[in-house]
Amino acid sequence: MKRHILITGERGAGKSTLIRRLQQEWGCPVYGFRTVRQAADETGFHPIYIQKAACVQEEYRCEEENRIGICNGRTHAVNKTVFNTLGAQYIEEAQQGGVIVMDELGFMETEAEQFKRAVFFALEGDIPVIAAVKARQDIAFLNEVRSHPKADLFTITTENREELFQKLRMHIRNEK
Repeated sequence: MKRHILITGERGAGKSTLIRRLQQEWGCPVYGFRTVRQAADETGFHPIYIQKAACVQEEYRCEEENRIGICNGRTHAVNKTVFNTLGAQYIEEAQQGGVIVMDELGFMETEAEQFKRAVFFALEGDIPVIAAVKARQDIAFLNEVRSHPKADLFTITTENREELFQKLRMHIRNEK
C-alpha cells in the first residue's frame, strides 16, 4: 500500500467520520484542514468554513476570515483567498512525525492555485496524507488528486465503511 490514503464516496457515506476515526489511530500530531458546513441561512445558502484539522468542534471558528464560501447545492460563491492563505498554510505547516488531514477536497478550490500547489506538494512528500475527495468526475483537479501515483484511492459506502476502517486501521498500525 502507498503512503497516502484518499477516500472518495457519495455525500453521507462516512468519509469525514472515517478520517476522524483513523486520525485517532495514528496517535501523532495532526496537520491540515477540515471544512465545516453550517446550516442554511434564510436564502438557502450554507456557509462553509475551513478549520485546522487538529481542532475539536468546540474550538471551531466560523467567521469571515475563515469562510471559504457559500453554496446552495446548485450555485456557489468561493473565497479563493482563504483557500490560498489559511488552507495552504494549514497544509504547509505539517512537520515530520505527523499526518496531514485534508477533509475535504472538492470543487470550490479549483481556482485557488496556491492551495492546489500545497495539496500536490503534500502528496509528493513523505508526511502521510489522509484526504476525503469529493466524488465528482467533472473536476480536473479532483481527477488529478485521485490518480496521484503516491496515493491509494478507496471508495467508501454505507455498506463497506466498517470493513474499510478495519483495513486502513491495520495499514496505519503497520506504518508506525
